[in-house]
Amino acid sequence: MAGTTPTVSIIVPVYNASKTLRRCVDSVLKQEYPEFELILVDDGSRDDSPAICDSYARQDGRVQVIHKENAGVSAARNDALDRARGEYLQFLDSDDWLAPEATKLLVRSAREHGCDMVIADFYRVSGERVSHKGEIDEEGVMSREDFAAHMMEDPADYYYGVLWNKLFRRELVEAHRLRMNEKLRWCEDFLFNLEYILRAETFYALRVPIYYYVKTKGSLVAQSMSLPNIIRMKLRVFEYYNDFYKHVLDERDYEKNRLKVYRFLVDAAGDESLLPGLKKLGDERPPVCLPAVAGQGVLTDDYRSWKLLERYLETAGLKHDLSGTELRTLLCLQQAGEGASRKELADFVGVSRVTLTLLLQKLAARGFIRVEESQEEDAPGGTRRLRAALLPAAQPLLEEGLVALEDYDRARFAGLTGEERDQYAALWARIQDNMRRVLE
Repeated sequence: MAGTTPTVSIIVPVYNASKTLRRCVDSVLKQEYPEFELILVDDGSRDDSPAICDSYARQDGRVQVIHKENAGVSAARNDALDRARGEYLQFLDSDDWLAPEATKLLVRSAREHGCDMVIADFYRVSGERVSHKGEIDEEGVMSREDFAAHMMEDPADYYYGVLWNKLFRRELVEAHRLRMNEKLRWCEDFLFNLEYILRAETFYALRVPIYYYVKTKGSLVAQSMSLPNIIRMKLRVFEYYNDFYKHVLDERDYEKNRLKVYRFLVDAAGDESLLPGLKKLGDERPPVCLPAVAGQGVLTDDYRSWKLLERYLETAGLKHDLSGTELRTLLCLQQAGEGASRKELADFVGVSRVTLTLLLQKLAARGFIRVEESQEEDAPGGTRRLRAALLPAAQPLLEEGLVALEDYDRARFAGLTGEERDQYAALWARIQDNMRRVLE
């Protein structure tokens, strides 16, 4: 990537992380959004981490490595910020990893909505189990005041306090020379966030979980800090937090919400337990049969196409608390119009008629469709035709579905020239005509 400016600078502090570093870096290099630089900061590691970092830098020009004496995670991030060139900043811990679509979704959200910060849901990993954090109830743009009001409700939650589920605009960071406080050993991420939020104007909440957070970090007690030092540090952080709300709120609103602000001192123990809904790691995403993905032949071709589309539909559906199958049903209803029978529509969606009935009931209950059935007088056997009208509430979902279909095509045609794509389209149109002649 020499000579070009990356869109995103992804910053990873590294300290004795040889056991997890490859998983972390591989997740970055496999991002669907390729326009990034990865800055690995070796913070005086004493294991194989420095060699692992250097090997990645030799293999991929987007990877940079900073080797330095051990000075802590904040100093490591600050060194990376001094070198970063991207339009946006993204942070990652070396024992965690990213979902493949993470950077793409963060950048897309920031650009489409013109936001200074994007904040996303994430997964928490404990051993071989994973749980969706699920903090965001609804996607959308927020003002600073809206964001601060949400944060006040759960002030010490990881969702607000950490760096790694967010995308920052580097121009804003540099304009105010924002850096990590290297003297703190607790909540330094949170203080950086507070300083940034004070300068930012618009925020976007993304419902899709884009990050895998591994719960192996130590508490202050595990860091061998004495109780008096812990208390002093928490009080110091609270001073920052309290001052933040004095800036964001006017005097009347601050006095009205003072008790909520002070709740930070009670909640500052952090996020220590996993949420309900634990799954086996790997079951949080639609399953894939790897031998079939790697195979050759008509059946495996069809399987790959189906699973790739399912992956993008699943991600798009998460934004509206829908499964990929539910979103696919809406798209199929739009495509088929109002003339399909229940049997035909079930076949089109790829589910049984019983499952289709349940899907339609759920979509109707949420106000996305209105379902009616009528019996055609001349139809053999009295076929009942399904009339499912799409309601205005479905429009945002259909738009998300179209974006998913575009992502699907983008993934399939990655690396093809315009001429190659035109040739493919012409050949594929002839193949489709052949199939229609047989099926119609």
